[in-house]
Amino acid sequence: MVLSNRTMSGTFDDHATAQTTHHQGEIRYVGSREQGETVVTTHPGGERLTPERSLQIARHSPSGFAVGYRGSGPAQLALAVLLNYTDNAALAREHYQTFKDEVISQLEYGADGTWTLTDADIEHVLHDDVAPTA
Repeated sequence: MVLSNRTMSGTFDDHATAQTTHHQGEIRYVGSREQGETVVTTHPGGERLTPERSLQIARHSPSGFAVGYRGSGPAQLALAVLLNYTDNAALAREHYQTFKDEVISQLEYGADGTWTLTDADIEHVLHDDVAPTA
């Protein structure tokens, strides 16, 4: 399963090209690899998501993030994304294992070397209980 695997140009990378339009305010997390590490950038804003804040809640993977399986790197990423998205530590703690199992473990890098999570991917797990912070 590839979730929202859009390239930065706004096209899908699933053997068919389709234009996408992002409604204003859509929150995205774009992952790539740099020197063997998973790097996640938040959009809008282009800020790099780091594990530091999430490590204060649970120390699954101090060495960084990962995707595509149900291990410690994906758990740290799931917690970091939910914490960043909701700005609510209790809510992030409550939902991050499900988010890891249902979403993060299913992510795959596309042909362009990236993956993308949207606010819709996140809210699917949160069951629309949470509004984004910004």
